[in-house]
Formats: sequence, C-alpha cells, structure tokens
Amino acid sequence: MSEGRLARVERKTKETEITLSLGLDGTGAAKITTPIPFFSHMLEAFAKHGLVDLAVEAQGDVDVDQHHTVEDVGIVLGQALAGARGQAGHRSLRHRIDSDGRDARVGGG
Repeated sequence: MSEGRLARVERKTKETEITLSLGLDGTGAAKITTPIPFFSHMLEAFAKHGLVDLAVEAQGDVDVDQHHTVEDVGIVLGQALAGARGQAGHRSLRHRIDSDGRDARVGGG
C-alpha cells in the first residue's frame, strides 16, 4: 500500500463481509478478491486508471443476488475515499460498522 493518504474500512452485515484498503497517493496497484469476476475487473480498472492503490476482500450472498456485495463495496469505497481525503496528517483511518449499520467507530490506525 502506498504512503500518504490512506484509509481502511471494514463492513460486516448479514449479507456481506468486506475489508477495503485505499491509498490515494498510489501507483494503481490492486489486490481484489470478490465473488463477481466482472466487478473485480472493474475495481482493478478503477485503481489502475485512477492511480490509487486498492485492496478489496469481499464475500457476499451472491447465490441470492449480487447486488448486496456490489452495493456494500460501493458504500465502503465511498467511506474510504472520504476518510483518506479528510485525514490530512494521519497515515490511516479505521472505520467499523456493525451488522445492523447503526454503530460506526472511526479511529487512526
């Protein structure tokens, strides 16, 4: 992962479990693991063409529907972008949301 503006976000719900690390001052490196090959490809393209370092480990109930996994990765990616941009002077951000989505904890890591 790159140096500079970093964020790490974890989200666990009844449908998904996601861990995402983002380095805004990166080189385009990506380590993506999702159960949806095309979605993984799109996340890799986002990192490469955005010159951000991105690591995503996502599991979800894709046997029911893929949308939970895609939606929750989108939520986590948005939180990571906001955290990395807003944490000038901090090397990382940790954000954890419990399974019902009501309890959020943020702290440096």
